[in-house]
Amino acid sequence: MEGSPALQLSGIVNTHNHVQTINEVKKIFSFYYPQSGFKKIQKVYTLVKKLFEGKFPGYRECNTQYHDFRHTLDALLASARILDGYNLCHTPIPENTARNLFIAALLHDTGYIQESWDTEGTGAKYTKNHVLRSVEFTRKNYGELGLDIQDVPEITQFIQCTGLSTNFNEIPFMSRAHKICGACLGTADLLGQMADREYLEKLLFLYYEFREAGVPGYDTEFDIIKKTEDFYMLTRNRLKDSYMNVQRYTKNHFSTRYHINSNLYMISINRHIRYLRKIIRDETTNFRHKLKRGDQHMLHALSQQPPTHH
Repeated sequence: MEGSPALQLSGIVNTHNHVQTINEVKKIFSFYYPQSGFKKIQKVYTLVKKLFEGKFPGYRECNTQYHDFRHTLDALLASARILDGYNLCHTPIPENTARNLFIAALLHDTGYIQESWDTEGTGAKYTKNHVLRSVEFTRKNYGELGLDIQDVPEITQFIQCTGLSTNFNEIPFMSRAHKICGACLGTADLLGQMADREYLEKLLFLYYEFREAGVPGYDTEFDIIKKTEDFYMLTRNRLKDSYMNVQRYTKNHFSTRYHINSNLYMISINRHIRYLRKIIRDETTNFRHKLKRGDQHMLHALSQQPPTHH
């Protein structure tokens, strides 16, 4: 049952297709808010896409292969689905706050993008402080992005919720609606990446980002494979305790909109972890040979990285 196409996230929206993804987000937004309210989100989407493509003045093209534009869209779509699930069973979140949540999702990893003068290494070197850099990018470029100055504190507060070292419960939210949205984005950031069909393959890209950033404890590719199970356990606790368990609202969304009575994100994540455990137990072949999903561009990029041994 879990492996059936109907229960695959990629069978609903293929986030490799940027237009399809942003249109799905617009559709979800429009369930509760006027379509005209999506114009600001659409503009930020267009400009952040240009930023990742190296077409935003003063910045280089994205060169982190784990934290790429598709991850940004995965987080945006997950935010929309969680919010929709919440709105289905509560008084809907105010329109402006919902819009700022979606904008924050689009901006949450802009801190990985290097400025034009910064030609050393890749944006991965900013792994440890990328959340702060994303906040700074938003504050610096809010006018170019078409944002109102009064919305910037709310947007940047939501961005801060994605920091794994941030104590979510110490953030001074203005209202419960703001706290819900902060939890939505923190949750969506995790669900979006860990439920990605190519998550296990992309972990190898994350390893190289960690290595450039000097994150300790990752001496080989296999280290990140082994430690992902621990990260999964920490993530489950964070989703439930720190982020108010808002991930449960995705089930409302899938049930109401697609007649699928499941939390497809957790189904996908649990499937990944089960396969990961198989990889760790099986020492008969190099684990790289068991990671074959992904488009040709991604598999080619992986092949350019020299394998490390465990």
